Amino acid sequence: MGGRGSTSGAKSLDKSVQRGIIEENSKRMAGNDVHYIGKIDVSIYKCVSEDIVTDEVIITDNQISHIKERHPSVYENFGCNFSEIIGSPDYILEANKPNTAIVLKRLKVDNGFTKTVLRLITSKDNPLFKNSIITFMKIDENSWNRLIKNKKVLYKHE
Repeated sequence: MGGRGSTSGAKSLDKSVQRGIIEENSKRMAGNDVHYIGKIDVSIYKCVSEDIVTDEVIITDNQISHIKERHPSVYENFGCNFSEIIGSPDYILEANKPNTAIVLKRLKVDNGFTKTVLRLITSKDNPLFKNSIITFMKIDENSWNRLIKNKKVLYKHE
């Protein structure tokens, strides 16, 4: 399944995302497969796990393709906001998988509601891995409200 990769030599993300676990030594061969998104405030994300070992976030070309296939034009229109979304979430909700967060962010641009799934790296994971965006989508206000109502809210921006 998916995972994280190293950011050593990774391109800064303007509009890129990928899934997959890529280790440091294979990163050199992977080329542009891993894109650096930015950093999270670990103190905010401790609501998901007390054991987060890195603040760096990446996305892989595989995950970018996944987003583009399932949510056409969303990546192109909102991918440049990934750093803001993960860096300053409005809500963090409990996900179905361990060490994974559902990050909700209402963007000022287009007043759009977004949902991002972020896998966090803990001490039990390979130390070369980084936090990784698994998927991303724009949602409507009804979906936003339904998620907040039906999922466990771990964090709410005050």
